Amino acid sequence: MTPAETAEPETIPGTIVFDGRQAMKGYGLNKMCFSFNAKANRDAFLADPEGYMDRYGPTERQKQAVRDRCVPDLLAEGGNIYYLAKFAGMFGLSVQDVGA
Repeated sequence: MTPAETAEPETIPGTIVFDGRQAMKGYGLNKMCFSFNAKANRDAFLADPEGYMDRYGPTERQKQAVRDRCVPDLLAEGGNIYYLAKFAGMFGLSVQDVGA
Protein backbone atom coordinates (compact mmCIF):
# COMPACT_ATOMS: atom_id res chain seq x y z
CA MET A 1 0.00 0.00 0.00
CA THR A 2 1.10 3.53 -0.64
CA PRO A 3 1.29 6.06 2.20
CA ALA A 4 -1.78 7.82 0.79
CA GLU A 5 -3.80 4.59 1.04
CA THR A 6 -2.94 4.07 4.69
CA ALA A 7 -3.25 7.69 5.83
CA GLU A 8 -6.09 8.74 8.09
CA PRO A 9 -8.86 10.55 6.22
CA GLU A 10 -8.61 14.31 6.11
CA THR A 11 -10.82 16.02 8.63
CA ILE A 12 -12.74 19.18 7.92
CA PRO A 13 -14.05 20.84 11.10
CA GLY A 14 -17.84 20.63 11.29
CA THR A 15 -18.05 18.31 8.28
CA ILE A 16 -18.66 14.60 7.98
CA VAL A 17 -16.44 13.23 5.23
CA PHE A 18 -18.33 10.62 3.22
CA ASP A 19 -15.68 8.00 2.67
CA GLY A 20 -15.67 4.24 2.35
CA ARG A 21 -16.31 3.73 6.06
CA GLN A 22 -19.32 6.04 6.00
CA ALA A 23 -20.59 4.33 2.84
CA MET A 24 -20.48 0.93 4.53
CA LYS A 25 -22.06 2.30 7.70
CA GLY A 26 -24.94 3.84 5.75
CA TYR A 27 -25.51 1.08 3.20
CA GLY A 28 -29.03 0.07 4.35
CA LEU A 29 -30.11 3.65 4.94
CA ASN A 30 -28.85 4.81 1.55
CA LYS A 31 -30.36 1.81 -0.23
CA MET A 32 -33.71 2.66 1.35
CA CYS A 33 -33.44 6.34 0.40
CA PHE A 34 -32.48 5.41 -3.18
CA SER A 35 -35.69 3.40 -3.39
CA PHE A 36 -37.63 6.65 -3.00
CA ASN A 37 -36.98 7.39 -6.65
CA ALA A 38 -40.18 5.43 -7.26
CA LYS A 39 -43.46 7.02 -6.19
CA ALA A 40 -44.86 3.65 -5.12
CA ASN A 41 -41.99 3.29 -2.65
CA ARG A 42 -42.48 6.80 -1.28
CA ASP A 43 -46.15 6.02 -0.78
CA ALA A 44 -45.31 2.70 0.91
CA PHE A 45 -42.91 4.43 3.30
CA LEU A 46 -45.43 7.12 4.21
CA ALA A 47 -48.10 4.46 4.83
CA ASP A 48 -45.88 2.30 7.10
CA PRO A 49 -42.49 3.85 7.89
CA GLU A 50 -41.47 1.15 10.39
CA GLY A 51 -42.32 -1.73 8.10
CA TYR A 52 -40.64 -0.03 5.17
CA MET A 53 -37.45 0.62 7.13
CA ASP A 54 -37.33 -3.02 8.23
CA ARG A 55 -37.05 -4.10 4.57
CA TYR A 56 -33.68 -2.37 4.23
CA GLY A 57 -32.03 -3.10 7.55
CA PRO A 58 -30.96 0.31 8.82
CA THR A 59 -29.51 0.37 12.33
CA GLU A 60 -31.65 1.48 15.25
CA ARG A 61 -29.79 4.81 15.33
CA GLN A 62 -30.52 5.31 11.64
CA LYS A 63 -34.17 4.44 12.19
CA GLN A 64 -34.42 6.95 15.02
CA ALA A 65 -32.85 9.64 12.86
CA VAL A 66 -35.42 8.85 10.14
CA ARG A 67 -38.24 9.04 12.69
CA ASP A 68 -36.89 12.36 13.95
CA ARG A 69 -36.19 13.56 10.40
CA CYS A 70 -32.83 14.71 11.73
CA VAL A 71 -30.52 15.24 8.76
CA PRO A 72 -27.34 15.84 10.81
CA ASP A 73 -27.89 12.49 12.55
CA LEU A 74 -28.60 10.78 9.22
CA LEU A 75 -25.33 12.15 7.84
CA ALA A 76 -23.44 11.06 10.96
CA GLU A 77 -24.91 7.57 10.54
CA GLY A 78 -23.57 7.19 7.00
CA GLY A 79 -26.27 8.89 4.97
CA ASN A 80 -25.21 10.19 1.58
CA ILE A 81 -26.59 13.67 0.89
CA TYR A 82 -27.76 12.72 -2.60
CA TYR A 83 -29.77 9.76 -1.33
CA LEU A 84 -31.03 11.70 1.69
CA ALA A 85 -32.41 14.27 -0.73
CA LYS A 86 -34.87 11.61 -1.93
CA PHE A 87 -36.03 11.16 1.67
CA ALA A 88 -36.21 14.89 2.39
CA GLY A 89 -38.10 15.53 -0.84
CA MET A 90 -41.09 13.61 0.54
CA PHE A 91 -41.40 16.37 3.13
CA GLY A 92 -41.00 19.29 0.74
CA LEU A 93 -37.30 19.88 1.42
CA SER A 94 -34.68 20.49 -1.27
CA VAL A 95 -30.98 19.60 -1.23
CA GLN A 96 -30.33 23.23 -0.28
CA ASP A 97 -32.69 22.90 2.69
CA VAL A 98 -31.00 19.68 3.76
CA GLY A 99 -27.55 21.23 3.38
CA ALA A 100 -28.48 24.22 5.49
